[in-house]
Amino acid sequence: MKSIKETVAKVLFTAAAGVSILAVALICVFLFASGVPAIAEIGPLEFLTGTVWKPGSDIYGILPMILGSIYATLGALVIGVPIGLFCAVYLSRFASPRVKRLLTPGVELLAGIPSVIYGFFGLVVLVPLIRQVFHVQGMSLLAASIILGVMILPTIITVARNSLDAVPESYYEGALALGADHERSVFRVLVPAAGSGIMAGVVLGVGRAIGETMAVVMIAGNQVQIPNSLLDGVRTLTTNIVMEMGYAADLHRDALIATAVVLFVFVLVINLVFAALNARSKK
Repeated sequence: MKSIKETVAKVLFTAAAGVSILAVALICVFLFASGVPAIAEIGPLEFLTGTVWKPGSDIYGILPMILGSIYATLGALVIGVPIGLFCAVYLSRFASPRVKRLLTPGVELLAGIPSVIYGFFGLVVLVPLIRQVFHVQGMSLLAASIILGVMILPTIITVARNSLDAVPESYYEGALALGADHERSVFRVLVPAAGSGIMAGVVLGVGRAIGETMAVVMIAGNQVQIPNSLLDGVRTLTTNIVMEMGYAADLHRDALIATAVVLFVFVLVINLVFAALNARSKK
C-alpha cells in the first residue's frame, strides 16, 4: 500500500510539473508564431528602434514603450528594494513578537489589494499631489514608479524575510561569539547568507513591476514618447497592448503580439541576468 501511494504521488507531481512546462511551451509557441512574422514584416530595426507608433499609417516603433517599461521598473526598484529589504530585516531580526503580529497581516494585505485599487489611489491622491507640487500634468513616470514601488513591496518583504529566517541560527551566534554586535551580525553575516533568497525576491519584484498594466494605465499618462524627466508621461509595453488590442486587426494586431514577444524576451533576459549574478555571488 505504501508503494502504491508513493507511485500515485510521483505520477501526480510529475503530471503537475508537465502541465506547467506545457503551459509555458504553448505560450511561447503562440507568441513567437504570431509575433515573429510581424517583426519580420515591419523590420526588426524599425520595430525595435522606431520612435513613432501610428497604426493608421502602418508605422510601428516601440522604442518609447521599451524605455518607458525600463524606466518605470528601475524607478520601482529604487523605491521598493531598499524599503522592502529593510522591512524584511526588521521583521526577521529586530521587531518584537507583538509588532510582528501587527505588521505581518499588513504586508499580506498589500499583496492582496487589486491593481486597480493601487491605480485609483494613485489617480486620486498621488497624481494631484505631483500636479500641485511640480505644476505639471501629474500623470507621469514618477507616479508610475512610486505606485509600482509600493506594489512590489509585499513580494520583496515576504521572500527576503523567509530567506533571513531560513539562515541557520549558528551563523548569528558565531558572529556574536567573535565579538560582533547585533546590528553587525545581522547586516554583515545574515543578510549576505540570505543573498540568494533576497535576489529571488528582487527578481519576482521586477517581474511584478514590468508586467503590471492596470495601475500604470491609470497614472502613467500613456504618451508615446521618450521621457526626458520623471515628470513626463510614458506608455509601457503592457499598457500599449491593453489599450489597443480591443480594436486592433491585421498587421496592427500582429504588431501588438510582437510587442508581447519583446516583453517576454525582456523578462527572460532579466531573469537570466539575475541568475548569473546570483551564481557569481555564490562563487
